Amino acid sequence: MIPVVGFAAWSGTGKTTLIEKLIPRLKEKGLRLAVIKHDAHGLKFDKEGKDSWRFSNAGADYTIVNGPDQSAIFVQRSLSLDETIAMITDVDLILIEGYKTGEHDKIGISRKETGKGFTDETGSFKALVTDDPSVAADVPVFALDDAEGLADWIMETYIGE
Repeated sequence: MIPVVGFAAWSGTGKTTLIEKLIPRLKEKGLRLAVIKHDAHGLKFDKEGKDSWRFSNAGADYTIVNGPDQSAIFVQRSLSLDETIAMITDVDLILIEGYKTGEHDKIGISRKETGKGFTDETGSFKALVTDDPSVAADVPVFALDDAEGLADWIMETYIGE
């Protein structure tokens, strides 16, 4: 089974920035990664009039476009997190952004300037990332700018290295 680690935080806290900093550090350690992003606002990737849009508009449940450097899968319904994870193969680790609830392991992120704190009790997370030096917990706590330390912890905890 591929390890799954989520990053749970309120909007504007820095989830994307943190994951963006983690990816190259984990890649340097030899990992193949997948990232799943939850977007509650709705998606629009396909362009009206393009072949893929035409296939989907005609009723295809899945439209897959393969190019020389990338592939895209357009699914004409929302997928659950579990369905999405099940589609991913050939990676060492799956990172998830934006799913605050669910059974997957989560790293909680909090930034003082937002004034919102963590999305759950600190004990519900496997680790915490914050710029608040007063945060104490029974799980590892990392500074917002310590992507290297967090990457090392992820490697040790989820990959066993």
